[in-house]
Amino acid sequence: MTLSKPDIRKAALARRDATDPVWRLEAALALADHASWFDVPPGAIVAGFLPIRSEIDLRPLLQTLSSRGHRLCLPVVIDRETIVFRAFERDAPLVSTGFGTTGPGPDAAVVDPDVIFLPMAAFDAAGNRLGYGAGHYDRAIARLHQRGLKPRLIGCAFECQEVPAIPADVHDVAVDAIATETGLRVARPPG
Repeated sequence: MTLSKPDIRKAALARRDATDPVWRLEAALALADHASWFDVPPGAIVAGFLPIRSEIDLRPLLQTLSSRGHRLCLPVVIDRETIVFRAFERDAPLVSTGFGTTGPGPDAAVVDPDVIFLPMAAFDAAGNRLGYGAGHYDRAIARLHQRGLKPRLIGCAFECQEVPAIPADVHDVAVDAIATETGLRVARPPG
């Protein structure tokens, strides 16, 4: 029996929520220790995200990438359908950006990322991912693709969020690689 996306999401988030907060901090630091594995081109613009609820915390990784000269940006919800990526500068004020997230305010430049670290509620080895169900990243990535841009997509989560398979719809965008506390692995499309 194949589970529905909401059922898969609910079970994976329950496993994530059950993890110890101290362990989650250690996992975030372990992810940052693997920064060299991400093969981010020099000077690349990297989109991260700030954690909500019990998500993996990318701040240590983003700090490491920034110290290596990469420019950072964060997603900002513009309306119920759209996110853009705004430049994220150290010590710049952060504002509420929708759906419980924070990010750069409207004075920050909108940029096109070369690499996007995406949050995942659940994922499978093929690179299929579930977010929270609003489709913001799928639409944002589709808009970048329409403009001829092909950012590298790296999904970020804890190992406990992996599932055997996620049913993918036509509009769902798979990730190129998966980053967890154990390191980085290339997605393995079926076939």
